[in-house]
Amino acid sequence: MSQTSNARPLILGSTSVYRRELLQRLRQPFDVVSPLVDETPLPGEAPQDLAVRLALAKAHAVADKHPQALVIGSDQVADLDGKPLGKPGNHANAVLQLQRMRGRTVVFQTAVAVVCHETGFADQALAQVKVKFRNLSDVAIENYLRAETPYDCAGSAKSEGLGIALLESIDNQDPTALVGLPLIHTCRLLRSAGLALLD
Repeated sequence: MSQTSNARPLILGSTSVYRRELLQRLRQPFDVVSPLVDETPLPGEAPQDLAVRLALAKAHAVADKHPQALVIGSDQVADLDGKPLGKPGNHANAVLQLQRMRGRTVVFQTAVAVVCHETGFADQALAQVKVKFRNLSDVAIENYLRAETPYDCAGSAKSEGLGIALLESIDNQDPTALVGLPLIHTCRLLRSAGLALLD
């Protein structure tokens, strides 16, 4: 793209406070717009496919209304044995999720997409984070949930907070992916779209 990107508005297509805080690390001005996308999985849809589809859908939904902007969409799905674990939404669901995950390895599939309708740019990336959970007691699960109330986090795991105490190990290539926005991939996509980061 011939135009330098800093002339284009940057929009985060997400209402997640975690993604907003991560994107602020890049020190680029941006706006936040809710994408209003149905996040229901398709029948038989694999967790990584769901994450990529929703990241693109969120970016396109916002780009439809802001065609001149670079729009970032992102989604995270907790993957346990190839089955998606979404946001628990309430305490009872969070207890069930954490009981299922204790002593197990869960792959957090975090997708990011960048779209600009005016230039026709659209690309996406997927960061996979393997997380080994400790063999948690029911008391530990209850204490964690009462302290963090992570009901808006995929798989109930708020690793940037007390949720780190749930874990035995983390294996990833992007330290921000588990929180919800893989910034290494995001930077690469933004550069491809024309946003001059550091250059």
